[in-house]
Amino acid sequence: MTSSHWLIIFTLAVAALSIRVIGLFAGSKVRASKHAWVLEELPGLIVVSLIATSLSGQSAQMWMAAAVALGVAITTNHVIATMCLGVGAFGGLSLIMG
Repeated sequence: MTSSHWLIIFTLAVAALSIRVIGLFAGSKVRASKHAWVLEELPGLIVVSLIATSLSGQSAQMWMAAAVALGVAITTNHVIATMCLGVGAFGGLSLIMG
């Protein structure tokens, strides 16, 4: 390998380490601030945003199955039941509606 390859590897290693260290310090600052609630809610917000973007442009069956899954999730708070009934609703609606 040439010296330019080693320079790129070193630069990327320093950048990766810097990102981790900055994240560590920024995370501790956020935890100590009034915005700490964001860290607690962040996983749910990410999941909701992924689901919302995946539902855009989908069929009516998909939206109805998502509504069934949401209802199951709210009433049972059980992930496996939500997945099973959501998939079952989509399968059943697909058979009925064609």
